[in-house]
Amino acid sequence: MTDSIRTRVERLRADFDHSFSVPLRTLDDETVELLAIGVGGRSYALRLSQTSGLHPDRPVTPLPTAVRALRGLAGFAGVAVPVYDLATLLGHPIGDEPRWLVLAGGAPPLALAFHRLDHHVRVRSADVVDGSAAAAVPQGCLRGMVRLPDGNRPIVDVAATRALAHRMAGHEHSEVTT
Repeated sequence: MTDSIRTRVERLRADFDHSFSVPLRTLDDETVELLAIGVGGRSYALRLSQTSGLHPDRPVTPLPTAVRALRGLAGFAGVAVPVYDLATLLGHPIGDEPRWLVLAGGAPPLALAFHRLDHHVRVRSADVVDGSAAAAVPQGCLRGMVRLPDGNRPIVDVAATRALAHRMAGHEHSEVTT
């Protein structure tokens, strides 16, 4: 080995060993990760912590149903998951075929269909306004607002949206988790 390679290897080894003595870097409670999305021609945000997957162009098999928001079933890792139209759940008219599916975190499994994925963003907690005292959509699916460079966006509460979808389908789940 030449001296320059030996020096480089020793430096890499020292850096590697040093990395174990440095405290593990974690995201603190001062940031919130969000997906900025478009639903029914309007801008919203979803808390990434309330989701477990994001899928474009996933086929959805329609079901005969009286529940307008239920688009059908989609397969995820061998499991048939009900897919609900987020625009309908938020009170918007049914528009074009949604492109995106987001899996709700927790159980029972559920996917929400929406039209547009704008971007992923990490914001300071101070940029999120808690919506507990604010007026919400009649269905109660919105919890707070986030200030983003492209404008303020209401935050869709995935757990509340799941609960609404199950109520609309005539199911009550006392053990709904996020």
